[in-house]
Amino acid sequence: MNTHATRHCTRCVMDTTDPSIEFDASGVCNHCRAFEARVKGVWFPNEEGSRRLCGILDEIRSRGRGKPFDCALGLSGGADSCYVALLAAEWGLRPLVVHIDTGWNSDTSVSNVERLVKHCGFELHTHVVDWEEMKDLQLAYLRAGVPNQDVPQDHAIFAGLYRFCVRNGVKTILSGGNIATEGIFPESWHANAMDSVNLRAIHRAHGSRPLRYFPLISLWKLYALYPGVLRMRTIRPLNYLPYDRDRAIQQLQTACDWKPYGRKHGESKFTRLFQNHYLPTRFGFDKRKPHLSSMVVSGLITRERALELLQEPLYDPCELEQDIDYLCNKLGISRADYNELIAAPKRHHSEYPTWDRGYRTLKQMQRALRRLTGRDYRVYS
Repeated sequence: MNTHATRHCTRCVMDTTDPSIEFDASGVCNHCRAFEARVKGVWFPNEEGSRRLCGILDEIRSRGRGKPFDCALGLSGGADSCYVALLAAEWGLRPLVVHIDTGWNSDTSVSNVERLVKHCGFELHTHVVDWEEMKDLQLAYLRAGVPNQDVPQDHAIFAGLYRFCVRNGVKTILSGGNIATEGIFPESWHANAMDSVNLRAIHRAHGSRPLRYFPLISLWKLYALYPGVLRMRTIRPLNYLPYDRDRAIQQLQTACDWKPYGRKHGESKFTRLFQNHYLPTRFGFDKRKPHLSSMVVSGLITRERALELLQEPLYDPCELEQDIDYLCNKLGISRADYNELIAAPKRHHSEYPTWDRGYRTLKQMQRALRRLTGRDYRVYS
């Protein structure tokens, strides 16, 4: 008898490749149960969502009256953020459109961003992250052997976006994040990309040069200064719509000849390799599972269809070889170095210092202040 046989959720397609997964008596996993609890009060793909969204848009326009911008939008080139940009133009908003170039944009992503901003009539503001520092940080993460290799990119993107907002006095950020395709998120596969304490610790242990220009965001700024003092908020408009990603891509194609990537987060060459080769090869994590499971529980696809999609190969062999060679050349390592990094002992982010303790303290303070003042100090709405 194989005691290590993979067990699957009876409702979604998550399974025991998530070491923290739990099942109830019906075989339904904790992610499905958490989804149902989480969506209350934050997901409105119905008439109530339309009403709430109208109120949110009115507030954005009011807060931005008399200013060059009434909101901000980080544009990665991916479908979700691009669709939010398209909607922002339809809604008559005046966003500060920001692109943080971390050095891994695909050619398709660059052309998609250019086409979209031209169609919408937006001005694009781009910040190019210092490549030598980005490279050193990404090599440090590879040497650390932790699961979430996308932290350096994600941290730079969000920290850079906040800097643009503070500099331009923008109080509202529009995000393409959404429940419909990202509602299930196994924490054991990830780490908090905003945790600058963890990022610095990993870089200290495995990096080789100081981070002088790399955009960093502190716990205090993210959870106290920005939401509490500056009254900044990140709004996720797609949570107030019946969001269908495939339909959104069709609308983008019609509007500005936007080109699909064939996979989620295909706009970044690094993320493409990290999600479809590094994670499954090194840790056994297939990120299609939480993505497809999110779509199952949100009603976009059936579980049967999700299982069919999981049978498709993660990578075309020729494309994989090209992407590994590209990464090695760009990071300045040999193929043998890469193979050693893939085979090295695995570690978790929690083996390095984190800001978890400070985070818990700040969240307690936020809850206490909310009770006293009635104000909402959350970062995301």
